[in-house]
Amino acid sequence: MYLTISKQKKIAVINDFSGFGRCSLSVSIPIISAAGIQCCAVPTAVLSNHTGYEDYFFDDYTDKMSVYYSKWEKLNLSFDAIYTGFLGSVRQIAIVEDFIDRFAGNETHIIVDPVMGDNGRIYATLTSEHCRSLRRLAARADVLTPNLTEACILTGIPYNENICEIPELLMISEKLRSAGSRDIVITGIKKSGSICNFIYKRDGSYSVVAAPSIGCERAGTGDVFAAVLASRLVCGDALEEAVERSSDFVLDAIRITEKLETPPQDGLCFELLLRELCGGQQGALL
Repeated sequence: MYLTISKQKKIAVINDFSGFGRCSLSVSIPIISAAGIQCCAVPTAVLSNHTGYEDYFFDDYTDKMSVYYSKWEKLNLSFDAIYTGFLGSVRQIAIVEDFIDRFAGNETHIIVDPVMGDNGRIYATLTSEHCRSLRRLAARADVLTPNLTEACILTGIPYNENICEIPELLMISEKLRSAGSRDIVITGIKKSGSICNFIYKRDGSYSVVAAPSIGCERAGTGDVFAAVLASRLVCGDALEEAVERSSDFVLDAIRITEKLETPPQDGLCFELLLRELCGGQQGALL
């Protein structure tokens, strides 16, 4: 039985594409599609497999991005959300800002995942100019999803493993909010055997969504979380509910992945759970 769709919702996802190794667009496309939403990909680069593997093919797509989406402008496309992931250069960040200027309407969710580092370390490819540009992009986010390391980089607050209590998280979130970000979700906070997501809303309220910490760190986990989050927000979930559903989905995917003894660099075996997301179809319709 086919759905009759008068207008299906759409999310533009700006990220790189890896043919193998579950991350970025290879995660976003199936997850957003399973939720009943059209995923419109803007590739920033094409890789044979992600850079967590020893050897890989890489093709930078920066020079083609503006020409690519200029054809969408001629089609008068609009999007219910624009979600950005890893951006490899200052120039790509400027291109994303141009994309937002061209395609974001008053009701478009701008979701920025500022991929900059992890475990207290900034990625080696990021320059100070790159960080400044990402701060500018983060200020445009309706929903900003940094991990704790990235939140510290964006605010200039020194990172340490103990900066995970409510007063410190509030201080960081308030700085991000005062810089322009509206809602903030600080993800992947490790605390007392749990992985926590700290939610700071534009009205100053906050909450914490926690899940048990199981297994090892795996590539693309944040991409899975963000793709589900973007889908649920577009389907009309409140922010807390969207974070809870994203966290639950990631936890279920980790459990299955651990059971299958999948190598960490291969990411999460989320494909086995996509049916759980199909309930979003009705919310994806106007």
